[in-house]
Order: sequence, then C-alpha cells, then structure tokens
Amino acid sequence: MSARTGSLHLLPVGLSTADPASSHPAQVLRQFDALDYFIVERAKTARAELKRLGYSRPIQAAELLEIPEKPDRASLDTLLAPLQAGRDGGLMSEAGCPAVADPGALVVRRAHELGLRVIPYVGPSSLLLALMASGLNGQSFAFHGYLPQKPDERAQAIKQLEKESAKYKRTQLFIETPYRNTAMLASLLESCAPSTLICVARGLTSSSEWLCTRSAASWKKSDLPDLDRQPTVFLLLAS
Repeated sequence: MSARTGSLHLLPVGLSTADPASSHPAQVLRQFDALDYFIVERAKTARAELKRLGYSRPIQAAELLEIPEKPDRASLDTLLAPLQAGRDGGLMSEAGCPAVADPGALVVRRAHELGLRVIPYVGPSSLLLALMASGLNGQSFAFHGYLPQKPDERAQAIKQLEKESAKYKRTQLFIETPYRNTAMLASLLESCAPSTLICVARGLTSSSEWLCTRSAASWKKSDLPDLDRQPTVFLLLAS
C-alpha cells in the first residue's frame, strides 16, 4: 500500500476587514483551524488574515512558506514536499480566491502533476462578485489583469478589448493599481464608444463598497466616484 499524501486546500482570503462570518462559510473557517501549514504570497499578511479569521492555534506556531517571485519546479516541489510526506496544507492568496488572478495557480498545477488532491473552498472573489453585480454578460467573459500603464498603450488596449467584446459579446474584466484607478476610468471614458457599458466595482465587501454600471455616454454626464487607492474592478461590454 502506498503512503498517504496530504491534500492542498485552496482557502479564500477576505477582501476587506469585514466580519469573517459574513464572507466565509463556517466550513472554511474550520478548515483554516485544522491546518498548521500554509503556502502564501507574504507571510506577514497571511498571519494578519489568520488572526482576523479567529485562527484558534498560536499564530506563530503556523508554518507559512512564501511562493518565490519567480517559482521554478524545484521551489514548487519544496513548497509541496510536506504534502507529499502526508501533511495537509492550505494555499492562501493576498485577497480573494487562491489561484484566480494569483501566482498560486502554479502551485496548484504542480500539485496535480505530483498526483496530490486539490480541494477548493467557497469564498469571496472580487472578480466574480463584480461580474455578478454588473448586469453584464456572465455567459462569456475574460479577465485581463493589468492593462498597460502608458496612456497611449492603455487606450489602444481598451479599444482592442472593446472590439473583441463587440465581436464575441464578451464581458471584459481588468484591474489597476489603486493609485491609478482615476486615470483608468478617465481613459475608459475617452476610449470607449458612447454605447459601451462600463461597470466600476470599488471596495467590494468593505464599508466603502460602491458599484455601478452605465454606458460611457452616461458616465460622462455623471459625478464620478472616488476611486483613489481603493481596490477596484473594471468591466466593459460593447453593444
């Protein structure tokens, strides 16, 4: 009989400081408590999240290994070695669901290659929450991460996404570094056709949560929200 291997538990992290009971099912909170080994992006923020979630073990007793900035097979195998030895482990993102717009995807892929069991759990995802509340097409959508920083390149990227959206009736999702949110919204309004629908989803699950979908033409006639230094998801759907 082969030796038992551990399982990789994909554990969502909160998007804000809201009460964990409002964002995490009890089963997920129990699973955090059941583990003492976690693969994380940054140990400091992971410890803060464990504390926020009411982790019942001593925080310092939890073993947290960080994903390297440029992971290779050897470093991924090091992260997963405890699981191969029979120990269960958790994968945490910085915010939201691990492995979705997140470097943890490489850990998950390697876990499959090694024959380890991967177990996902329900929890907050800013991308899915924004898509759900946008009223845009949830049958066909794509997430594009960060768009180019330079204004001309960013405008060109937006126009290309709008063109693809019109062709495939696809909702396009993307994000921006929070201090560039205002410039992103301005570029969207300048680049998109008047009829293109644009959704802005700010601070989801936080006390500053704000979400609205309007045509580009309507946005130009409205008071614009304060997006400075607040996590925001942008969505567009061309008509």
